[in-house]
Formats: sequence, structure tokens, C-alpha cells
Amino acid sequence: MTGRRLILLRHGRTAWNVIGRGQGHTDVELDGIGHEQAAAAAPVVAAYQPSMLWSSDLARARQTTAYVAKETGLDPRFDERFREFDLGQRTGLTMEEYAEQFPVEYADFTAGRFTAVPGGETVEELSRRFGSGLADLLISLAAGETGLLVTHGAALKVAIMHLLGWPGDHGSGLQGLDNCGWVLLDELHDGGRFRLSAYNLTA
Repeated sequence: MTGRRLILLRHGRTAWNVIGRGQGHTDVELDGIGHEQAAAAAPVVAAYQPSMLWSSDLARARQTTAYVAKETGLDPRFDERFREFDLGQRTGLTMEEYAEQFPVEYADFTAGRFTAVPGGETVEELSRRFGSGLADLLISLAAGETGLLVTHGAALKVAIMHLLGWPGDHGSGLQGLDNCGWVLLDELHDGGRFRLSAYNLTA
């Protein structure tokens, strides 16, 4: 393989994931199942022989990354640009509570129109900050090397749209990633362009 490869890994499960509570930038830790998921996924993604390990700086991503670092021997780089969507004033609501309290806004939210969330990020804003982080990651990745990034479910979708050059509203065509599910993106021969090689792989 002469092109670069990216592995985008979602963090393990948290108690908030179980009940559908919006986490955003809140520092929620993995639950017991989440630790088991991370421990199971780590040797599998390590088998891709990544040369670089980056991660969101939020606790659930850092804890998942610790398992990967142990299996790969890599020193992780933590970067706030790879955080989940900022959910603003709706952080901490369950999806049921959100739908009940703000039904019109919830309909926009579930359709991917994040501009409806007061104080939250839009798809465009997240794409800019995440894209900036990806650009730095890719610059430091040599031809033929594999980079591994541990991040968050909704943010991952935006990252995929960004790398593939797809319109942001196409994200609704992708199912949500499982906790500790990962995506493979391979660089095309002309450089700088990527294709989706696998989606939602799990251990």
C-alpha cells in the first residue's frame, strides 16, 4: 500500500450512551462494558500496525486510547479538535427529553440541522475544527503509513464527509457507529483523496 490509511475508532460505551443522553463536551468516563469493548478492540486495530495514534482529549476517548496505546506501544497525542459536537444548552438531555421539551428543534437536530441547537456547533463549525486536526495528522503521516484516531460517533460522520468530499447532509445515509466500531479510509493514488474501505467494523 503506497497511499496513507486512516483508522477512525469510536470510543467505548458510557453510562450516558446506554440511556441516550447527549454527552457533547461533557467528560463522561467509560462504563464497565466500555472498558471491555476498548480492551477487545485494541489488539485488533493494533494489527493494522499504525505508526501514529491521536485522540480526542475527552475522558471516554482518552480511556479507550489507553488500551490502544498499550497494544501498539505508541504515545498518543490528545487534541481538543477531535471532540464530539458541542451540544450547547441541550447537553445532558436524553433524546426522549429533547423530543418532548423541544419537538420542532429535535426534528431539525435529528435531520442533521445542528444550527437549531442553542449554543451548540453547526456541522460546518465542527467540520472546520475537525478538518484542521485531520490536516495536521495527515501532514505528519508518510506515504504507506497508517494513522489511528480515537474520537466520537457524530464527529466521525462529519470527518468522513470531510475526507470524502461528500455534502454534509449525506451523513444521514450512514448508520451510527457502534461503541468501539471503526472506519477504514484509504488514500487514492493521486494523493489527498480518500475512499471508504470499511465501515463499523468491530471486535
